[in-house]
Amino acid sequence: MNDSRNVTSTYKGVPIEMIVADLDTKGTGLEVAIENVARDFNMGTIVRSANAFGVRHLHIIGSRQWNKRGAMMTDKYLHVHYHATANDFLQAINGKALIAFDNVPGANNLSGVAMPQESVLLFGAEGPGISTDLLQKANEVVAIEQFGSTRSINVGVAAGIAMYVWLERNYLLQ
Repeated sequence: MNDSRNVTSTYKGVPIEMIVADLDTKGTGLEVAIENVARDFNMGTIVRSANAFGVRHLHIIGSRQWNKRGAMMTDKYLHVHYHATANDFLQAINGKALIAFDNVPGANNLSGVAMPQESVLLFGAEGPGISTDLLQKANEVVAIEQFGSTRSINVGVAAGIAMYVWLERNYLLQ
């Protein structure tokens, strides 16, 4: 089989539509949202990690354009929802717990935060972070504890950590 796609051997030679259908039966309840204000190159990393961690629904708030190179086509296996405004996004998630990850004053440490099964993890662009409007609407604002000299970690790395912690608390330790 000469299938050069970045898929597990189970899915080599399988059409995208069939892979999506199969993943939909196995996915987690976690959803991920990215506020796209800067066409941040980290978005591709977040999308790729979302695919790896079983996320089925990805929300992009703001600009529909983003650098897909880092996603390595993994967005094709997710349900990507585009929302022009924060209000459109909030209506779409229909009351699910919105957990915003940003290292802003008053954020709670990840180690002490409950992450319900029906959650949407929200990430902002590298630099500006999440808009004040969405931070105020979040059920929880969370920062990842750090122990070195840097003030922050890359948003793509933060998203991977956050998704794994959600998985650990909701699936792996069950």
